[in-house]
Amino acid sequence: MRTTMLMWCMHTRTVKIPYPLLCACALLTSWWHALNTRMCCTNLPSPAQRTRRITQMAMRALSGVRLGLRTLGAPACRLPWRASSARSLATGSHLLSARKFTDKHEWILVENGVGTVGISKFAQGHWGDVVYCGLPEVGTKLKKLEEFGTLESVKAASELFSPLTGQVTEINVALADNPGLVNQSCYDEGWLIKLTVDEPSELDDLLTEDAYKKYVKSLEE
Repeated sequence: MRTTMLMWCMHTRTVKIPYPLLCACALLTSWWHALNTRMCCTNLPSPAQRTRRITQMAMRALSGVRLGLRTLGAPACRLPWRASSARSLATGSHLLSARKFTDKHEWILVENGVGTVGISKFAQGHWGDVVYCGLPEVGTKLKKLEEFGTLESVKAASELFSPLTGQVTEINVALADNPGLVNQSCYDEGWLIKLTVDEPSELDDLLTEDAYKKYVKSLEE
């Protein structure tokens, strides 16, 4: 990881500040200055548009901060699941009968050798409004349960993990302008990526709809 060295005469210690962390801090500073400047201008976007843009910019900057902290050795943790959130699970059989799930709350639907991946209704309900989706490039090769992206919400951020081994063939480009599709239609328009299914036998290790429901209920115990 590229780093920038910042020196302080503080008990003869040297502190290394990761380059992504410095960039994130600079971005936050410039963003705040630009925001204050534009407040005096006319023809500003609507309040709702300003709020959305501000939130997206802030979450992207915070992603850089989190990346910097990881390089300093800060432990990465997946969003904890509160037992009370399990009550928000609402799964219709007509939606999920052909899907399989991971215990990290991703789902996959395989059709003609291509798997469509997204997050479950339980997950999106727990995270709250999604404001940014960090997805891989087309052509990226993934192993089963390998991290492939990040979802940023108004509550927190969480890593995404591939249910199967395969190569990314498509990403949902609509999420760049409308990440809220993940909340509005997590099993349809809010899908995340599509990938080849290189190891079909891995499907046997995933949870069926019924098994996933039982798993979610167990989180209450």
